[in-house]
Amino acid sequence: MSDFEKLKNQLINKLTEAKNSKEVDLIRTEIFGKNGLINSEFKKLGSLSPDEKKNVASKINNAKQELTKLFNKKLSSLENFEIDERVKNEKDDVTLPEKDFRIGKIHPVSQVIDEISSIFSEIGFSVEEGPDIETEYYNFTALNTPENHPAKDMHDTFYLEENMKTLLRTHTSPVQVRTMLNGKPPFKIIAPGRTYRSDSDQTHTPMFHQLEGLHIDKNITMGHLKGCLNYFIKEFFELEKIKMRFRPSHFPFTEPSAEVDIGYRIENNKIIIGEGDKWLEILGCGMVHPNVLKNSKVDPNKFQGFAFGIGIDRLAMLKYGINDLRSFFESDYRWLNYYGFDPLDVPTNYRGLSK
Repeated sequence: MSDFEKLKNQLINKLTEAKNSKEVDLIRTEIFGKNGLINSEFKKLGSLSPDEKKNVASKINNAKQELTKLFNKKLSSLENFEIDERVKNEKDDVTLPEKDFRIGKIHPVSQVIDEISSIFSEIGFSVEEGPDIETEYYNFTALNTPENHPAKDMHDTFYLEENMKTLLRTHTSPVQVRTMLNGKPPFKIIAPGRTYRSDSDQTHTPMFHQLEGLHIDKNITMGHLKGCLNYFIKEFFELEKIKMRFRPSHFPFTEPSAEVDIGYRIENNKIIIGEGDKWLEILGCGMVHPNVLKNSKVDPNKFQGFAFGIGIDRLAMLKYGINDLRSFFESDYRWLNYYGFDPLDVPTNYRGLSK
């Protein structure tokens, strides 16, 4: 056996016994490096006769192909093994940002909140916020909710205490009470934020986003409410005309109360908002109940107004063709890369919200 064959077999054994990719990389230098086995053997060809040169060169090339194949196979095997071990041993912090992001994207919920805020700011509404953890008083009692109302049941509401005095807010309506207690009328606000209810399916999640709207002043009527919502819906869906209707409904905190439907049609298996022979419920609204005004230290004999509640996540689903609410909260960066928005493209009315 020639010295070349002995060295080749030694390197094959070292390659076989290598424990990690770093060891394999060192062996690669011994085989294919500038002063490695293959280059060293090729340098010797100059001193050989033409016939010897042809035979030896063929052996070197065959050895090179064999070693290359073994090297690639070993490296691939070790890399897969090391990845599996790293996955087993690493503890990922899911609160950290995705490492592979090259261009950040704005989440559709954040985008829609910005779009809604932009629309209502044009007609004089300001943005207010309130705590996610609420008292039973602000979440229910102050909003004229009866003691035996179904919304207070344990299976609908996340209570944080056994005496049911503290809870995760079920809507953003408590913000209107807090705002009125901390100021004097008139009030013209929107209150976007997270809300929580014990429900989960394709169109419901335990945590979701809602926006409360409130306008309190002298001589406010249902006509003002209808005009406000008509303006909002047209601006949000970026339509010239909208088909809209009010249906009688009931909410403890408004009287009269209504559900708002908008017209739509199905075209190529897609929902086309604006016109059509079908109706889609989009939000609830009404005139603020006098008891809510009294609980908020506002004189109902002098002031009145309207309130409305909008499901932000569902508006995002309708406008941007997202068919499962649960995907909003699964932290899948591929989904966000597809449905997300350019962080520098801030929504503005004058050039189109989603352009």
